[in-house]
Amino acid sequence: MQQDKPKHDKEPVDLSVVSAGEYAFGALMEAAHLAAAHELPALISKHAAILDARDAVAYLADLQQLVLVPFTGPSGPGTERHLEPLAIDSTVAGRAFQHVEAMTHGSAAGGGIRVWMPLLDGTERLGVLGVTVSDRPGADVGSGLLGIRLRRLASIVAELVVSKTLYGDTIVRTRRRSPMGLAAEMQWGILPPLTFASEEVVVAGVLEPAYKVAGDSLDYAVDEGCARFAVFDGMGHGLQSAQLAALTVSAYRSARRSGRSLSDTARGVDRDVDSAFGGEAFTTAVLAELDTDTGVLTWVSAGHPAPLLLRGGRLVRSLDLSPGLPFGLGLRSDVSNRYPVGRQQLQPGDQVLLYTDGVTEARSPDGRFFELDRLVDMVGRHVAGGLPPPEIMRRCVRSLLAFQQDELLDDVTLLLVEWRSSHLHRLLP
Repeated sequence: MQQDKPKHDKEPVDLSVVSAGEYAFGALMEAAHLAAAHELPALISKHAAILDARDAVAYLADLQQLVLVPFTGPSGPGTERHLEPLAIDSTVAGRAFQHVEAMTHGSAAGGGIRVWMPLLDGTERLGVLGVTVSDRPGADVGSGLLGIRLRRLASIVAELVVSKTLYGDTIVRTRRRSPMGLAAEMQWGILPPLTFASEEVVVAGVLEPAYKVAGDSLDYAVDEGCARFAVFDGMGHGLQSAQLAALTVSAYRSARRSGRSLSDTARGVDRDVDSAFGGEAFTTAVLAELDTDTGVLTWVSAGHPAPLLLRGGRLVRSLDLSPGLPFGLGLRSDVSNRYPVGRQQLQPGDQVLLYTDGVTEARSPDGRFFELDRLVDMVGRHVAGGLPPPEIMRRCVRSLLAFQQDELLDDVTLLLVEWRSSHLHRLLP
C-alpha cells in the first residue's frame, strides 16, 4: 500500500512563475526555521546571492553603539578573511545606521557597489546589512526593484536576528566588546527594547556604563490609548543595587499590569521595596502615563529629578512636582497622599525627557558639572538636524561620556518620549 507523501517534503519550485525575490525570501524563511543563530550568516549570504547581492554580511551594533560588529558565524562569510568592526561615527555603514536609510559606498572589491541597509526590528536599530551589487545601469538601490528587494531582505534578516537571539548566546556575544559584570547582566536581562515607535508615540532610551550599569533602569509599555514609562535610580552600586533595580522594575510591571492608578502603583512599588529590603535600600523614580489619543501626560515622582518638557528641541519647562519619598522609604513616613499626580497637556511633537542624577552630577576632570542646559542644548541641535530620537539619545550619551573622558562616576539613564499624534514617521526608512 502506497503511503501518503510526508507533508514536509518540498515540492519542486517552478521558477518561471516565481520571481527571484519571492524565491529568495521564501527559501530564507523556510531554511531559518530549523537554523540556530550561528547558522544565520551562511543562510543570509546564500539567499542574498539569489538576488545578485554578493558578500552579504550583517553587522550588529555593539551595546554602546560605538561600532558595527561583523556577524559571520563559525562557517559564515568572512571566516576566510578577517572583517573589522566599522565605526558608527565615521563610516558609510555607520551613517546608514545613524540616519536609518540605505547608503552606497563607491566601488567594492571585485567590482560593483557596496550597499548598506539598516537592520530594524520595528524601529529598534540592530545594525546594518552590507551587500555588493552590480553597478550596471538600472541597478537602482533607491526606489528601484533592487532597492525594494534589499529592504525586504534586510527586514527578514532583522527579524531572524531578534528571534534567534533568544535561543543561544552567539548573537549576544557578538554584540559585546567587553566582559559583562554580573550586575549589568541582571540589568540587561530585564530591560525592554530601547526603541519603540508607532504613529502616536516614540520611545528611545540609553544606559551607561553598558558593561557595569547596576542601579539605573527604565521600563515602558505601549497599549491602546496609553503609553506608560518610567526611570529608576537605585541606591548604591554593584550587585545589591542591581537586585534592587530588578525588584523595583518587577514591582512596577506587576502593579501596572494589574491596572492600578499611578498613585496606587507608586504605593505598591514602595511597599514591595520596603518589604524586600526593610528600609535599608531605596530607589528614586518617575512613573508617567501618556494618553496617546489626547496628549495628556500624568506623572508621579519618588524623590527623583523632574522630567523636562521640550518643544521643537527647546526647553518649555521642568515638570516640577512635590515629590513623594523614594520607594522603600515611603511606608516609614507619616505623610499622607505620598505620591501626588502631576498633569500636563502636550502638543503634537512635544518630547518629555527623563533622566537620572548621573547626568546632572557628571563632572569633567577639571571639576565642571555637565548641567542640564548642556543636555537640552544638545537635544535641541540634534532635533534641528532632523535626527531620529534613538540617534539623539545615542549622541547625547556619547557626549556625556566624552565630557568625563569615559570615566562615569555614576550610572546614566536617559529616556526620551515623543507624542507624535499624526506626525510623520521619522524613524522609518
